[in-house]
Amino acid sequence: MPPTHDHHGHDHHSHHHHAPADFGRAFLIGIVLNTAFIVAEVVFGLRSNSLALLADAGHNTGDVFGLALAFAAALLSRKRPSARFTYGYGGSSIIAATVNAVILLLAVGAIGWESLLRLAQPETAGGVTIMAVAAAGVFANGVTAFLFMSGRKHDLNVRSAYLHMAADAAISLGVVVTGAIIFYTHWLRLDPLASLVISGLIVASTFKILKESLSLSLQGVPQSIDAAKVKDMLLACAGVKEVHDLHIWALNTAEAACSAHLVMTDGHPGDAFIKNLAHELEHDFNIGHTTIQIELGDSGAACPLAPDHVV
Repeated sequence: MPPTHDHHGHDHHSHHHHAPADFGRAFLIGIVLNTAFIVAEVVFGLRSNSLALLADAGHNTGDVFGLALAFAAALLSRKRPSARFTYGYGGSSIIAATVNAVILLLAVGAIGWESLLRLAQPETAGGVTIMAVAAAGVFANGVTAFLFMSGRKHDLNVRSAYLHMAADAAISLGVVVTGAIIFYTHWLRLDPLASLVISGLIVASTFKILKESLSLSLQGVPQSIDAAKVKDMLLACAGVKEVHDLHIWALNTAEAACSAHLVMTDGHPGDAFIKNLAHELEHDFNIGHTTIQIELGDSGAACPLAPDHVV
């Protein structure tokens, strides 16, 4: 029997494909706010000889690039599928998340090295200037994070933007405290120490994004989906004797797909069964693109794709 395909999920597709439009304004506002803040950090960081401000400016530059890249990928993912790219261009959002994470980690390495050098030979930094500029950063990063808050659970790109902006707001608040301490104590080594802490926080918030985006780029099962539970759910369906060749992968950073072979010796269950199954997968596991192949098991030969090690 030929495969039975169900592309149920037009509602699901439209729900998730609204993300670029819904968050387009958020991306643009975030890019403008953070670009203005970067300029302020560089100008006042150079004037006050503050590595903490320059380090945070470097980090925010990576964030602005990441926001722009994520925005471009979101727009690209809205393009219609083509004869060559039959799934559309949603995978560009996975690439964007990966590139963003790599660039950030490289920038952090340079910042961390310079901070270690400054620990050995501390230089004067202006505490009042640090506090004033960082206070502006609390506002800029806090507002941007708030704009992405509602979408952080459904899209890796949006979550990446949210985590970076929220971390930046907290880091900027920490820089305010650092500036106050430097102003009153003249403890110069606190500035490179603060930049090291900033670097550590960036690594912590970025590594998870990098790990997940690399996994998705290799067609790994999205972290939000338990493949074993999906298989158990399929096995629990009436008439299903066996499930094999189960694959779950990401079409983009917000949408998952699934394909599987179901052995049903009592006969083909009909289109209603397929549609209901797709609906349950969407509802329970956020899988919006389902392809099911029904096998009757009447050929006398096992499916060549049945073994787990066969792709």
